[in-house]
Amino acid sequence: MKKSKPEIIELLNTMNIDFEMIEHQAVFTIEDITALHLPKNAVVAKNLFVRDDKKRNYYLIALCEDKKVNFKSLQEKIGSRKLSFASEKDLNALLGLKQGAVSPFGILNDQACKVQVLIDTFFCDSLIGIHPNENTATVWLKTEDLIKLIQEHGNAVDWVEI
Repeated sequence: MKKSKPEIIELLNTMNIDFEMIEHQAVFTIEDITALHLPKNAVVAKNLFVRDDKKRNYYLIALCEDKKVNFKSLQEKIGSRKLSFASEKDLNALLGLKQGAVSPFGILNDQACKVQVLIDTFFCDSLIGIHPNENTATVWLKTEDLIKLIQEHGNAVDWVEI
């Protein structure tokens, strides 16, 4: 069962995780959300969904909005085969998400715990702003709380310097 925005909010409340949420118009890119000039915009994550060339390993990468991922360098850091963007079909099948709404909260829809989450060290000891599985709101919470939530679900999470 796919976790919707209300279910994500209920889960955060149930787990006593402090968060702040702002609803806004639908956004599809990091540029769209930056243009909204939200408070705490500096810690809104850009989220990418990638896979290796054999479609054996999938990664959700949360990084600082102004950084770009060098896939070759990242492959070396995480010991992966060649990386490329995953298809929208894979995004929907594995995380129950649509393009433009990629979020680490989508991991809660990964029943097989197949996707590994990679979080940019930029968010260490910081807040992180992400969609609650819908691109019409942004939730800010402590990165450590997000990691705990993902790990309790059963997915692997690693810090990576991008």
